[in-house]
Amino acid sequence: MSDYKDLYKEKLLKRQNENHTVRKIVFIILLLLTITVAAVITGGYFYIKNILEPVDPDSNKDTTVTIPIGSSTSSIGKTLEEEGIIKDGTAFRYYVKYKNESGFQAGDYELSPSMTMDEIISIMKSGKVMKDAVAKISVPEGIWLEDIAARIAKELDLKQEDVIKKLDDKDYVKALINEYWFLTEDVLQDDIRHPLEGYLFPATYDFEEEPSVEIVVKEMLDKTDRVLTDYRSEIEDRDYSIHEMMTLASIIEEEASAKADRTKISKVFYNRLEEDMILQTDPTVVYARGKQSGEITQKDLDKKSPYNTYTVKGLPVGPIANPGKSSIEAAIEPAKTDALYFYARPSGETLFSKTNAEHNKKVAKYKNEWEEYYKKKEEKKKEE
Repeated sequence: MSDYKDLYKEKLLKRQNENHTVRKIVFIILLLLTITVAAVITGGYFYIKNILEPVDPDSNKDTTVTIPIGSSTSSIGKTLEEEGIIKDGTAFRYYVKYKNESGFQAGDYELSPSMTMDEIISIMKSGKVMKDAVAKISVPEGIWLEDIAARIAKELDLKQEDVIKKLDDKDYVKALINEYWFLTEDVLQDDIRHPLEGYLFPATYDFEEEPSVEIVVKEMLDKTDRVLTDYRSEIEDRDYSIHEMMTLASIIEEEASAKADRTKISKVFYNRLEEDMILQTDPTVVYARGKQSGEITQKDLDKKSPYNTYTVKGLPVGPIANPGKSSIEAAIEPAKTDALYFYARPSGETLFSKTNAEHNKKVAKYKNEWEEYYKKKEEKKKEE
């Protein structure tokens, strides 16, 4: 009887071990399946997100796209992909089907690689076909408000000083502050040269009817709104105000030549601010001077101005230029680096350093390049 009980217990223990092993194997298989499914879903999400994003968010290029009568969503998607307006024509077709969009109208459309899929769909549904622009204002990245005013004045047959007067009018700016979330009372500080400096988004603006200065400014601020709204939660979570971040973005715009360097340059400035170091960035000196051309002198470096980061600690009182999207993104999402210094060569290369000694060596090594650069620039100016 005892042997029978021992045998029974042995079989029972063996069966329990086998069940445990089976459960373990099933658990591992289910875990692997879960991980695989999650990976596929995550990968699919990011793939779809990437496909639906603009081809080039920073593009100022407009392309004429013709949509013939009777075009299917497949042919429209193929045309948009061929013209470089979207990344994938098939994705366009499925996205339109998913959104249950219809009613696309034939015609010639002015579209840009910077547009989102929803913007493109909205334009083609509205039938807002391309017309000859009666006014076209192109605003490059990094120019000053005075230059923007000159471009507006030239296109609208106005005087530059009258346009600037309108842009600087406090009552007008206060009305804009009430309309746009990113414009704050900071732009009305006494030391600010131009309240809207840094907020008029650089792009090309076409107007089918003769616009007023107010309409032009609204178009520019609406564009700024569209760019900043994508990052509103990140901006509001930061220790720096939107005005400070736009100020930093404007400095990055003036300092960086290569897009890849912008996020690192941004982090260098953040590092210096956290270390309570003076920023010492040359574009602020130029803006404080009020004259864009010419080599920076010691007198310029010593100039007392709320914009000159050689004489004031921290960020300048406001933006020093109008930054593009890549500079705004860099200010919001800086790279990871512990560098505290950078040096830009005339070639466009930016050299980063952790220590002042390392930085000074690079400055000494390449200083003659800038002397030669300014010399050639002055000679070319005389020839013209």
